[in-house]
Amino acid sequence: MSAVLVINSGSSSFKYQLIDLDTEQPLASGLVERIGERSGHTTHRGPNGTSERSLEIPDHTAGFQAMIEAFEADGPSLAEYPPVAVGHRVVHGGKRFFEPTIVTPLVEINIEDLADLAPLHNPANLQGIRAAEKAFPDVPHVAVFDTAFHQTLPPEAYTYAIDAELAERHRVRRYGFHGTSHKYVSETAAAFLGRPLGELKQIVLHLGNGASACAIDGGRSIDTSMGMTPLEGLVMGTRSGDLDPAVLIHLARRANLDIDGLDELLNRKSGLLGLSGTGDMRDVRRAANDGDEAAQLALATTVHRLKHYIGAYTALLGGLDVLTFTAGIGENDAALRADALEGLESFGIVLDRERNASRSSAARIISTDDSPVTVLVVPTDEELEIARQTVQAIGGTPGASAAG
Repeated sequence: MSAVLVINSGSSSFKYQLIDLDTEQPLASGLVERIGERSGHTTHRGPNGTSERSLEIPDHTAGFQAMIEAFEADGPSLAEYPPVAVGHRVVHGGKRFFEPTIVTPLVEINIEDLADLAPLHNPANLQGIRAAEKAFPDVPHVAVFDTAFHQTLPPEAYTYAIDAELAERHRVRRYGFHGTSHKYVSETAAAFLGRPLGELKQIVLHLGNGASACAIDGGRSIDTSMGMTPLEGLVMGTRSGDLDPAVLIHLARRANLDIDGLDELLNRKSGLLGLSGTGDMRDVRRAANDGDEAAQLALATTVHRLKHYIGAYTALLGGLDVLTFTAGIGENDAALRADALEGLESFGIVLDRERNASRSSAARIISTDDSPVTVLVVPTDEELEIARQTVQAIGGTPGASAAG
């Protein structure tokens, strides 16, 4: 029996999942957190239930040792399910990486070089890769990039209208994110409907604390709402999404905000949090239902932005076959789905309110039988997609190009 170990590493924590290659089902999952703090913590969910430990975890290398000990103590045995490879989520691949890539010293250098485009993510992703290589030195390690799926964007979609030489020198362009999720969900939607992926015009709405929309034509991303960074686009938990760039100039001049202050404002103190005082959509919904006007405005702004992108992407696609909601909010907030689609019947989108209100953890249709556009809810599974792409990379298919 064999498996793939999937790692999603942050600066002070990492999540993991061991996936059976035969069944594509998770055998175990867990979280190692508070790395480098006075007391670290591990949570392991395996065949015998959930176990937790508190222990000193000075660095990621120690974290991987703690993970291995959790497998030994609580199963499944890594001797019975030896990882044939380790797949790593890496947020930013720039324009260099467009497919899953077997990690080499050159690839690590490239990931590090791209850190200025994702300073909160790429260094942490690289920490996880290097620690995992020490823990599992005899198997290939594969980097799977959030940006890779969007490498099919045409130049008119990824180009910002600023000085071309300056943009080229500083790598300023749209890259897009959540690509692993958008790829998985769009392919799963086509399989669920029993229709060829290549014939479908799709919009996928990945709505979680981070949120993005993607226009997908025949399985290829042709536009996406996140840009050079994950800040652009939809209203998010703490991120502003779309904003007139002159707002930054105005706030720098009038509110005396420096670069770090503007970064803090737009990435951590905006979005739902900035509008309503909370970044959790469930809390916003409760407050809005209780008559809180700020929460009601936060919801209305979120819905307005969603409609904006649905309409724009339908136009870019030249029509629409499938619209899919995914991720935590997209999968679970029936009211937001209904609000976002209200009044879009002229676009061929007709929601079945009873189907939409029913709760399920499975992929399902929530539009009417006669709706020209099929509306779906499809749970995302980024870990499974990373595992699949890891297998692709080690299966004889060249993993990626790291040129440029």
